Amino acid sequence: MAHVKSGGSAKRTVDVAGKRLGVKKFGGEAVKPGDIIIRQRGTKTHPGVNTGMGKDHTIFSKVNGFVAFRILTGHKRGRKIVDVLVEAPVKKEEVKATTSKSTKTKTTKSSKASAKK
Repeated sequence: MAHVKSGGSAKRTVDVAGKRLGVKKFGGEAVKPGDIIIRQRGTKTHPGVNTGMGKDHTIFSKVNGFVAFRILTGHKRGRKIVDVLVEAPVKKEEVKATTSKSTKTKTTKSSKASAKK
């Protein structure tokens, strides 16, 4: 009889290289025609404006522009869409900064003086 109980043999010890899937160009990044935006298995994300889909579900750009992501609402809610916009999208921080500046300019010295009277 064996003095030490034998351990099980390891199965499937082969290491497989990754497939390099995922988002290649993120929101707001500039792309040119033919640039790969997303490599995926299946249609987790669907092509939108100025984008196309290859036979392996790769989403690519058709025109020069900037990448923009959106999620549909309503009947097809939850569906993720990738677009390529010709003009650069406005960031939320820039919108907040411009609105806060406009409210500050409305309160001038003359309006403060008329408020005291």
